[in-house]
Amino acid sequence: QVQLVESGGGLVQAGGSTRLSCAASGRSFSSSTMGWFRQALAKEREFVGTISWSDSNTYYADSVKGRFTISRDNAKNTVFLRMNFLKSEDTAVYYCAAGPPYRVGVITAASEYDVWGQGTQVTVSS
Repeated sequence: QVQLVESGGGLVQAGGSTRLSCAASGRSFSSSTMGWFRQALAKEREFVGTISWSDSNTYYADSVKGRFTISRDNAKNTVFLRMNFLKSEDTAVYYCAAGPPYRVGVITAASEYDVWGQGTQVTVSS
């Protein structure tokens, strides 16, 4: 069974940092572009960032650019989201997602990802 499991969420103070992990199982995701999305209460899910499989090229939403960093460890089938200088508006459930194998380039649209994790809550207290 193909599965993504996020971890590392919790309560963080504004201005602080935390790192989310997304562990994949059921297939190798080394050839999949991976993405992070988030959904705040009563809001639509929004794109956070993505990392391509071919060259680890990254692309971020303007709201997190310069504060968040995505990386991947293909040997461990794991993707990370490092979040620095957190703001209250970063409070949300964070989801990782995997794109179809060998899809070239970054992917920003949620509809183009075919495997999703269950999400992990990040709450930033001010």
